[in-house]
Amino acid sequence: MSRVTLRNYTLTYDTDQRIQGWPSFYSYAPDYMIGMNSYFYTFRAGELYRHNANAERNNFYGVVYNSTLTTVFNTEVLNNKLYKTLELQGAEAWGAQLTSDIQTSFDMPLTYFERKEQVWFAFVRNQDTTTNFSLRSVNGIANSINVSTGTPSAVAITFDASVDLSGINAAAVAAGNVADSLFFGTGTPTFCGQITDVIIDPQAGLKRITVDTTVPGGNIPVGSTLYYMSVKNAIAESHGVLGHYAVAKFTHPGRTQAELFAVRSDVMRSYP
Repeated sequence: MSRVTLRNYTLTYDTDQRIQGWPSFYSYAPDYMIGMNSYFYTFRAGELYRHNANAERNNFYGVVYNSTLTTVFNTEVLNNKLYKTLELQGAEAWGAQLTSDIQTSFDMPLTYFERKEQVWFAFVRNQDTTTNFSLRSVNGIANSINVSTGTPSAVAITFDASVDLSGINAAAVAAGNVADSLFFGTGTPTFCGQITDVIIDPQAGLKRITVDTTVPGGNIPVGSTLYYMSVKNAIAESHGVLGHYAVAKFTHPGRTQAELFAVRSDVMRSYP
């Protein structure tokens, strides 16, 4: 037996001649409501509340809610497109996420957006958990000469001194920023884990990669002479969200008035 969770909303109707529709859902659910003397009153658990009288926005019955807005980008409905950016025209930035019929973007919080030429601007990066090697920058490394699997979170993979590891951004890896992923095997490569360290010591004849195999989907390699390849970080390398349409959900903390006038996305046609 499955459980269905029901959530109450307050739905409003605007009688303005230009609208005459249902513009908003509100998070509060009163027991009774009434308009009187140009004010809106509600009753909740025996308490009387007057709305639109406090400076703090979206504070209903002592609970602060977020403001959310959902819209759809759906021009040229028959074409598969790549949604590359989000641009917001408004007083403040809003957090956002795009979901298409094919991919979903990483969450873009308020701090992700930058003010450029009077608009809030952000690049879109997808969070596709499947690695499509034909669309990613893959760096073939070599066969290993030794694998130390004693510590799953720090598996050490050693290569011959002649192997070139310069394609892996060791500085970024050491800083914990844009970490590459490591795969092993031929045919259909197996995900090993996330690279956490790269040691290149020509004088000692040492070339070694340390990888965390405890990340979701990681696998400890079995064997000392497997073939390895690295794949660039998905956030750094992805070029947007692919799909015929994209549903954009915007979120803002509800304590201030944050007007949002318009949103747009730079879109290009995808040519497979």
